[in-house]
Amino acid sequence: MEIGQGRIGSCSKEHEKIYQEWFNFADSDSDGRITGTDATKFFAMSNLSRPDLKQVWAIADSKRQGYLGFKEFIIAMQLVSLAQVGREITFDLLNSNDDFENVKPPVMDGLDILLAKKKHSSKSSDPDINGSSPVQPSIAAQWFSSKSVKKVPLSSVTSIIDGLKRLYLQKLKPLEVTYRFNDFVSPLLTNSDFDAKPMVMLLGQYSTGKTTFIKHLLKRTYPGAHIGPEPTTDRFVVVMSGPDERSIPGNTVAVQADMPFNGLTTFGTAFLSKFECSQMPHPLLEHVTFVDTPGVLSGEKQRTQRAYDFTGVTSWFAAKCDLILLLFDPHKLDVSDEFKRVIYSLRGHDDKIRVVLNKSDQIDTQQLMRVYGALMWSLGKVLNTPEVVRVYIGSFNDKPVNDNATGPIGKELFEKEQEDLLSDLKDIPKKACDRRINEFVKRARAVKIHAYIISHLRKEMPAMMGKAKTQQRLIDNLEDEFAKVQREFHLPRGDFPNVEHFKEVLSGYNFDKFEKLKPKMIQAVDDMLAYDIPELLKNFRNPYD
Repeated sequence: MEIGQGRIGSCSKEHEKIYQEWFNFADSDSDGRITGTDATKFFAMSNLSRPDLKQVWAIADSKRQGYLGFKEFIIAMQLVSLAQVGREITFDLLNSNDDFENVKPPVMDGLDILLAKKKHSSKSSDPDINGSSPVQPSIAAQWFSSKSVKKVPLSSVTSIIDGLKRLYLQKLKPLEVTYRFNDFVSPLLTNSDFDAKPMVMLLGQYSTGKTTFIKHLLKRTYPGAHIGPEPTTDRFVVVMSGPDERSIPGNTVAVQADMPFNGLTTFGTAFLSKFECSQMPHPLLEHVTFVDTPGVLSGEKQRTQRAYDFTGVTSWFAAKCDLILLLFDPHKLDVSDEFKRVIYSLRGHDDKIRVVLNKSDQIDTQQLMRVYGALMWSLGKVLNTPEVVRVYIGSFNDKPVNDNATGPIGKELFEKEQEDLLSDLKDIPKKACDRRINEFVKRARAVKIHAYIISHLRKEMPAMMGKAKTQQRLIDNLEDEFAKVQREFHLPRGDFPNVEHFKEVLSGYNFDKFEKLKPKMIQAVDDMLAYDIPELLKNFRNPYD
């Protein structure tokens, strides 16, 4: 399976050299991105109609990043070339079997003259003998590394993700720091959190086929993978793209600035020793990162055997992931106490959850019908939602489907279900930017509610006598205090944090040290949600809309 683009975007070395020169010319600020403004000027030389160019941009920027990188630019140029010879431009071309390597570069009216002028002017003005300029670090990376965050001008923002970084640093992060959001809910975001590839996490009891599922998608095993009927995967493994095959220990991964796993240091060395990153070159991993997890054991075994907060770790990954797959097999439908706690920890991320009934070819059609009903009954008790969760039925491994058990109807069903699940996975990179915005808005609302709670607790503290007693009373009656905050500021009850977890963290703090409510900071976040984010999306939509 290949996620993202098909053959389109591949071209000969000769054409790649031409496209590189064109890309450098079109990229007015030399940041490696062609924005809508750059594109409208450059694409106009193709003499295509506006509707055609609108479709070209929509397909090339299928991930809706708001800009074209070099690979997307090649796709755009190939689409322009096809449009010029009368081909209809549709999204089907992304998965087409056309010979794109031999698609000639499009005819760009007047481009040769402009390139010649640019070469002449650069020769006369460039002091560098070798004709190369030193590579500058990205502006966004400098924002996070600078000690004093100055106001970042809009002109330096060249994508939706860059815009979210700017808004986070200027408006949301100050509120998080003031009210210690990182201590209670989630660590402060870093540059790598915004730039990370989409992630898919696999959860389930042991031997439900989590590692085999990843192997099935990659068509090979990843470094350090162990597959067997016993509980083989004893650690969290992040499977991601890399230049060569290797495994990186958890403590090393957690301190690497270019990886989005710094927040895992809060779970301590006991967890980091059971965490590793498995890197390998693979076209699928260029678009998606997988998180393989230890099998959830039944009963109380886990709490006595594991020295780290397993539920807390899965909750942390759930917030970062774009898709969460809960794997079951027909012989392990029971939801143990530990698995129930893990599923509860996924609350707030219900839209990301998909259920996979794996190894379904081990039973016949009649048994499968009964197993499916039993699984839905078990999940209904745990998920507590009136909506029916999507369950994919299949056998996700490299072995052929067992026809003796399933029959022709079962085989056809498995193939359709597998196509649906793979289609869901293919959509992840395309929806990654939308998901980032969604998670950013969710975080902003959570930070606002957190600020209201903390400032309320500070306000309830007496000026002089009885501070310790008042603090304990507030912690004991925290649910009532949440209700007061909800009524005072007209907030939705479902957005409030877990009371028991909040109590646990609060017990280590002196409420007198908390900050009072700062309306200006709250207003800045309100303005960000009401005006800045919609304006950002408007600026980076399809330039031909």
